[in-house]
Amino acid sequence: MKKLEAIIKPFKLDEVKEALHDVGIKGITVTEAKGFGRQKGHTELYRGAEYVVDFLPKVKVEVVMDDGLVERAVEAIQQAAQTGRIGDGKIFVSPIEEVIRIRTGEKGVEAI
Repeated sequence: MKKLEAIIKPFKLDEVKEALHDVGIKGITVTEAKGFGRQKGHTELYRGAEYVVDFLPKVKVEVVMDDGLVERAVEAIQQAAQTGRIGDGKIFVSPIEEVIRIRTGEKGVEAI
């Protein structure tokens, strides 16, 4: 099993969610996040004063899946989240040792 964590632009969330659904992903977790990479934020003007916005709004999408779906899920996220501009985000893939469904006690792939 693998865990995919994708940091994407907030307005791309619906497209990514639909793309993952089309691949066969049944559940995702979404968290609002703030951060920056190479774009390093930007400056804004507020009441005549200029200030730096270091952390830009992002969305973190987390999905745990069977190994066989990983490649298709990564491609789906890449295609759905890409704008071609700086700050499109990143995808991280990590191994998952165990999953346990709290309600039933199911373990492994059956618990996903």
